[in-house]
Amino acid sequence: MAASFFRALRLRKEKKNNPSPFLSSSRNQTPEAETLEKKRFDSLESWSMILDSENIDSWESSNEDKEEWTADLSQLFIGNKFASGAHSRIYRGIYKQRAVAVKMVRIPNQNEETRELLEKQFKSEVALLSRLLHPNIVQFIAACKKPPVFCIITEYMSQGTLRMYLNKKLPYSLSTETILRLALDISRGMQYLHSQGVIHRDLKSSNLLLNEDMRVKVADFGTSCLETQCRESKGNMGTYRWMAPEMIKEKPYTKKVDVYSFGIVFWELTTALLPFQGMTPVQAAFAVSEKNERPQLPDNCQPGLANLIKLCWSSNPSKRPDFSYIVSVLEKYDECVKDGLPLPTRSRLASRNAIVERFKGCISTGSSISVNA
Repeated sequence: MAASFFRALRLRKEKKNNPSPFLSSSRNQTPEAETLEKKRFDSLESWSMILDSENIDSWESSNEDKEEWTADLSQLFIGNKFASGAHSRIYRGIYKQRAVAVKMVRIPNQNEETRELLEKQFKSEVALLSRLLHPNIVQFIAACKKPPVFCIITEYMSQGTLRMYLNKKLPYSLSTETILRLALDISRGMQYLHSQGVIHRDLKSSNLLLNEDMRVKVADFGTSCLETQCRESKGNMGTYRWMAPEMIKEKPYTKKVDVYSFGIVFWELTTALLPFQGMTPVQAAFAVSEKNERPQLPDNCQPGLANLIKLCWSSNPSKRPDFSYIVSVLEKYDECVKDGLPLPTRSRLASRNAIVERFKGCISTGSSISVNA
């Protein structure tokens, strides 16, 4: 089993390590031509300048291309790039006098398989984002699909990703109050998402954004899908360090894969560390799926938090709680912190009904979580 698992992961890893399909060309292209293509691809003009208002008239626009969410490019002004991915770049911008983030995806002409995948992800992300409206879901504003560049315009989150925020913190330094506030934002956003029948499939700290008020919003729905349609997907989705074991093994899965990922993110909040630090993504995937390993919880982690994390990342999806349960527990914890109630001594979380009916204690009110050296 282990050998076959590693062979599968090695093949995927080799594919990921190949040059971007955007940089590939026909088989007859010379090395000099490939170099020129790469320089053109990497240049600013090949991305943001394509959407410059001066170039709009050069595009042929038809009514068939226009959707209710189609951006008015004459009102879009693109600024500096502040993030990039394997196939995308994200720029600051102004749209109709509002600060926005502009996610741009370059659609390749040479690689049909990659082109079809990126177009499918774009359509899926726009279709989902345009129907979602919640304080903890990043707000969709508009989009455009004008090859060779597709773009999605969303509200601008000035404080960047949760992972960026945690990278600036000392390990175990977040206060209990801060941990609960951030965890509640995430779980409320995910509760809403699941209520709409959507599975995120790539919930992780770098897909969670912070605004100027330090509130968290769930973002990046490129690999998301409706729960009724996810079973049609082939392979696994997401990022290995945050991926549920059943998805790593490419077995049937449900929305509980998001609960597992939330458990890993919750652990990040309590430690400010990267999960499975010191391991490669492939090693982390093998440790989770074949050895049932999880990131190590601090010895003095608050029992309530530790037990909730363990429930979320259970290897058995049916034992993982849903987000309505998670929100109810975190709200109870938050109330108790504000009321100054002491930490209970129970060793495990009770059932949901028991917590709602009988839960009287809560986590301590210390400013931070203490950890043994």
